[in-house]
Amino acid sequence: MAEKLADYKYKTPIPIRFSDIDSFGHVNNAVYLTYFEIARIGYWKEIINWDWSNTGIILGRSEINYLKPITVQDNIACYVRTIRIGNSSFDMMHVLVKITPNGEEIVTTGKTVCISYDYSTNKSVPIPSSERHRMINYDEPRLILNTN
Repeated sequence: MAEKLADYKYKTPIPIRFSDIDSFGHVNNAVYLTYFEIARIGYWKEIINWDWSNTGIILGRSEINYLKPITVQDNIACYVRTIRIGNSSFDMMHVLVKITPNGEEIVTTGKTVCISYDYSTNKSVPIPSSERHRMINYDEPRLILNTN
């Protein structure tokens, strides 16, 4: 499935560290999950205003589609949005782009399943209603599969 950048509102620049680079001169495959995490955390803090003192989030699953390599010389950013909301879990889509003189080029896509979590009981809990509504309102109801 080809991602349409027009469907994404949240975008954040991603710094590439020298330690991210492997012996072949490109970003190591494991680092992409960190890039996705940087974007998710920004989205939750800046847009959703997730109340971490009340409810946590854990990662249940990650999928990555490596399309083109990223090198230390590249300038990249990550788009992120919520694509599905259930009772206690929600899916997020991530798109890493390389910023070039000719525009943005998609280099990687990925999906994560996030779980609303209570660390005091070590159990999943329903997504708080205020956070649920902010995700739906920000990422537009027409773009989110609501399975709740």
